Amino acid sequence: MSVREITIEELKIALSSGSAVIDVRESDEFESGHVPTAKHVPLGTVPSNVDAFRSDAEVYVVCQAGGRSMRACEFLHDQGVTNVVNVIGGTAGWIALGNPVATGQQS
Repeated sequence: MSVREITIEELKIALSSGSAVIDVRESDEFESGHVPTAKHVPLGTVPSNVDAFRSDAEVYVVCQAGGRSMRACEFLHDQGVTNVVNVIGGTAGWIALGNPVATGQQS
């Protein structure tokens, strides 16, 4: 099964209905600017945090541009977590479209 992908505009709609987003970038990247509701799970820690992605609903995975989040999604699919969706364009695309951005660590 292939990993499903969505655009930034589709992510914006999904988040308006309360969907979850997980940012897999490094801590310094996340702290410098992220999607406001994003949970932070750095890519290197995904194997030990698989349960953070398990949900009955779709979980949107984002990085800077879409490459690392796709790797995370592929790994998770291999682990049987098939509800993850890669965000094409990543945080850079989110910011470029003028969407709100949070800074610092997650609350």
